[in-house]
Amino acid sequence: MSFVSLTQSNVSVEFDVGLLERMTTFALSTIPSCVFLFINGTILFTLRSKSVFRDTCRYILLFNLLLADTAQLAVCQVLFLLSVCRITLTYPVCGALTVFANITNVISPLTLMVMSLERCVAVCLPLRHAMIVTNRNTRLAIIAVWTLSSLHNIVRVILLLDFPFEDLDSLQMKDLCSEITMLLGSRSKVYDNAFTGFLFASAAIVIISSYVGVIIAARSASTGKASALKARNTLVLHLVQLCLSLSSTIYNPMLIALIKIVQTVVFIRLHKFLYVLIILFPKCLSSLIYGLRDQTIRPILLTHLGCQLKLKTVSVSG
Repeated sequence: MSFVSLTQSNVSVEFDVGLLERMTTFALSTIPSCVFLFINGTILFTLRSKSVFRDTCRYILLFNLLLADTAQLAVCQVLFLLSVCRITLTYPVCGALTVFANITNVISPLTLMVMSLERCVAVCLPLRHAMIVTNRNTRLAIIAVWTLSSLHNIVRVILLLDFPFEDLDSLQMKDLCSEITMLLGSRSKVYDNAFTGFLFASAAIVIISSYVGVIIAARSASTGKASALKARNTLVLHLVQLCLSLSSTIYNPMLIALIKIVQTVVFIRLHKFLYVLIILFPKCLSSLIYGLRDQTIRPILLTHLGCQLKLKTVSVSG
């Protein structure tokens, strides 16, 4: 009788510990994610609320960047919560989620490339900037970014179709849904790694080249020093953002390496920790880096967030 009670007690303790761990993970990942999704949504609303933002090319590009980051953060959070709750999906549903997440992941570095070129043109060719960087050209560039990202994912889907799904008992996945589990063939893995390397190498070259061009233009007498300094700082910011986006690409290879050398329980805990560190926080920083830094966006953003409500109340009562 005492053995049965002891066994039931151990099961109860393990259940409580597992439940507590899941609740803690849920809180540490979901609460910050919801907070920054709200902030990102507020910034996106801010960028569409004023004509000065809707008609300025760099704010149009910023809207596209934050839109992609917000969508990816939402999808990644959904996939993470599904893994925490141990919920498996069918291959089509998981494939749709991972494809959408990958589309937004590709859009970020491509948009950073366009934003860097825009700043370089503004400093190096100030007299021709208004002719080159128009609203029409900016929207065409955004369409090209989304088209290239979509074509990349169409190729990934075509490569996935080579997998012999007919040999499976059902389309229900045995593993949790993630981008790793959807790289079903060797060709899709090779293509994905090659494209990712080419994408981030190209983005780094464009941003660094733009930075060098701005520095060279800053030394000439025809370029405003203040404008060049501001553009240089912006390009450094783009490079930092690119590094943050690049950090997400080491997430899957790191998990693949860890699962081979650590126990399952340890791997599950490391997976949760690495998600918060590598995926969640870098995506959350986008809104703080761009939204609060810009002198035009900041006061309107703070007003929408309610941070100036108290200040307005005091000034009216005074």
